[in-house]
Amino acid sequence: MTIEKQAWVADQGDGTFRNPILYADYSDPDVIRVGDDFYMTASSFAHTPGLPILHSKDLVNWTIINHALPRLNLPGYDTVQHGKGVWAPSIRYHAGKFWIFFGAPDEGIYMTTAEDPAGEWSPLHLVHEAKGWIDPCPFWDEDGNAYLVHAFARSRCGIKHKLRLCRMAPDGTRLLDEGKIVFDGTESHPTMEGPKMYKREGYYYIFAPAGGVATGWQTILRSRSVDGPYEDKIVLHQGNTPVNGPHQGGWVELESGESWFVHFQDKGAYGRIVHLQPVRWEDGWPLMGDNLNADGVGEPVLHYRKPNVGRTYPIQVPATSDDFDGDRLGLQWQWQANWREDWYALGARDSHIRLYAKPLPEGATSIYDAPHLLMQKFPAPAFTATAKLTLAAAAAGDEAGLVVFGYRYGTLSLKRDGSGGFELIQRDGQRQEERIVWRSAVDADTVFLRVSVKDDARCSFSYSLDGQRFVPAGPAFTASEGHWVGAKTGIFALSEARDSAGYADVDRFDVGPLG
Repeated sequence: MTIEKQAWVADQGDGTFRNPILYADYSDPDVIRVGDDFYMTASSFAHTPGLPILHSKDLVNWTIINHALPRLNLPGYDTVQHGKGVWAPSIRYHAGKFWIFFGAPDEGIYMTTAEDPAGEWSPLHLVHEAKGWIDPCPFWDEDGNAYLVHAFARSRCGIKHKLRLCRMAPDGTRLLDEGKIVFDGTESHPTMEGPKMYKREGYYYIFAPAGGVATGWQTILRSRSVDGPYEDKIVLHQGNTPVNGPHQGGWVELESGESWFVHFQDKGAYGRIVHLQPVRWEDGWPLMGDNLNADGVGEPVLHYRKPNVGRTYPIQVPATSDDFDGDRLGLQWQWQANWREDWYALGARDSHIRLYAKPLPEGATSIYDAPHLLMQKFPAPAFTATAKLTLAAAAAGDEAGLVVFGYRYGTLSLKRDGSGGFELIQRDGQRQEERIVWRSAVDADTVFLRVSVKDDARCSFSYSLDGQRFVPAGPAFTASEGHWVGAKTGIFALSEARDSAGYADVDRFDVGPLG
């Protein structure tokens, strides 16, 4: 990996880091330490593979090592289900195993385990069937009792602002009672959700965000009894920083004794990007960030010394570029629904991915509901993404290209026209409305397609026939977030026919800094 060619690097190489540590949409992150290793997971909604597993040695440098869910094996997820699926997971290490619990808002609370986080995770187990039970976090006490705390989605069950604690079987397979509301944030902490439960020096703690995704704060609840009553304190807010709504994440304590908190910031089209805050304990409260006010409420740090983990580790970032020379897809890629083997092939042509031209699903009017878009998260505030592709065995109406996806999306694609030639087409779409905004005939079946993204999410498409000179395509557009997710970029192949033999061979997908 050439760090100089990465679009965003948090580690400054001088013993400090800059926030965010991940300028990418790892929404609702949770993190744990196991020995010298840190592991993180995040919401993946209906995209597959889901439940990303990230690894770090120092909380600053992260790589993707796995997904706990190769597919979301629940009814309905073979089709696009925007905003549904895996919400706000919790990851824990207990009894020699890794555990992930998550709430699917329409189905219930699920659990999966693994002995090796980079290996195979167990099939999903339904812990409790319910609508609107979200953001679960397990907790095993020293006396052998187990618990699960969770929040509610008012859109599914009519309840909001409250946290409930239930007794749980120690093996995590079922709940033992109906539980009790341990905190009601209706008046002082509206939209309380995303609880994470811990115990330290005789206190039970629930770390919980409140105030809303884009405008909220981090709340700490504590009690000497697991059942409460819990007292509350705000410990982190935006203050005078540009980091809006800093909250929802996980706390870790290092072997050095330091404490740190990982959380997200809602950044619009860029999604919920990940920050790291120092934590110090005072009078039994974890105080976060810097510039604490008279009430002990901190502000997010923008630049800070790295955590003391005893040594220095190499600079790393999650994968983005791909030369498709392996026998498995890179871990940065996700589909819009449960993927099918006939959508793509690796190895059909050396160091290429072959995308088979597939039609839109029955009833779909645009690619907004196409499951076979292969995409990855925006990796930085400003970057370029370039794909070299060849459109082959194509019939009229077959096309392949580059996509920037969200509620509003744009595509630049190479299409076989009715006369047997090729044309470049740029589309602009917004949910179910789509229109062609630019087109140009080209005398080639192989093109380089590029999108350049500025730090205001302003996107411009261009193309090249030789990979050197890029020509602007149609009008620029501003990317937008999707349903609970940030914008994505990637590649696709599409057909107007039900049985096309067309396909696109993509040689490389290169992501790098803008300019």
